[in-house]
Amino acid sequence: MRGWRPATEEALYGPRGFYRRPEGPAGHFRTSVHASPLFAGAVARLLRLVDAALAHPAELAFVDLGAGRGELVGAVLKALPAEVASRARGYAVERAARPAGLDHRIEWLPEPPQGVSGLLFANEWLDNVPVDVVEVDAHGVPRLVLVAADGTESLGEPVGGADARWLEKWWPLTDTTDGRPPAEGLRAEIGLPRDTAWASAVATLGRGLAVAVDYGHSAGARPPFGTLTGFREGRETAPVPDGSRDITAHVALDACALPGGRLLSQREALRALGVSGERPSLALASTDPAAYVRALAGAGEAAELTARGGLGDFCWLTQAAGIPNPLPDPDSDPNADPDPDPDPDPKQPST
Repeated sequence: MRGWRPATEEALYGPRGFYRRPEGPAGHFRTSVHASPLFAGAVARLLRLVDAALAHPAELAFVDLGAGRGELVGAVLKALPAEVASRARGYAVERAARPAGLDHRIEWLPEPPQGVSGLLFANEWLDNVPVDVVEVDAHGVPRLVLVAADGTESLGEPVGGADARWLEKWWPLTDTTDGRPPAEGLRAEIGLPRDTAWASAVATLGRGLAVAVDYGHSAGARPPFGTLTGFREGRETAPVPDGSRDITAHVALDACALPGGRLLSQREALRALGVSGERPSLALASTDPAAYVRALAGAGEAAELTARGGLGDFCWLTQAAGIPNPLPDPDSDPNADPDPDPDPDPKQPST
């Protein structure tokens, strides 16, 4: 038996790992990228805002971190106006092999390029950065959870060192309001590897904006029994580290945030980028029925991307590097949708 972090690493990214399977992630769960082309259109608009903040550089980078099969980067490049597209360069960062037929303008890399200027976009990447799991034992001591290949668990050594310090700061299991030891069975995921991975990703940008999009939770609202789960063939399932399924856990994005980072919901971010689920005027139905049908379909897709209790509750962490953050601040818009601290649902099963 071993900890969940090395077990997940092998199950997802080993020679026969889940993310090296030919069907790719889209065969098992549905992300915002797969839900609607409106998502790629919004990301393309964000890239144009970054381009303007960079004063229209000769080469504008779009780095798709955790690219799957390159769906997002390909769609973003296609959504750009000709003048911007002529300067844009796409990078797909993924451990799996380059898929056949991918746009020749996209460079396929195992690690982010260094020193580029543009937009680095990590959609549902951090949730698949493997983490260890801890559980409180009968004496109130947080211990490392060990797991076998069939998913059987047992408790290992007490947590110590940097992991213990991270838990104490970001997901404390040792303090209770009445001074008693924490209850047996409480669990947490140690997010330190994700903090490190995000800081390293942001550091690759010369100038621009880095964005992480994931389902997450914040201090004061951590789930008491953790969030580790699996996805296989369109359904949520037990997290078994045998390479047959995705293994994922929600992200403590507030811990990942670097100085100057901004957290907001996907609903807020997409509305700031012009994606709205508002239905078209009925008057359009009488003057241009075909346009009304198209607008109605687009409103339905936008509503899915921004829905409460679904994709709209995903968290966006934005981090500017050498430029002001170009994403409009929803707090400055009196008509912006107010959003409490989100604790969204997991990945949407594929359909």
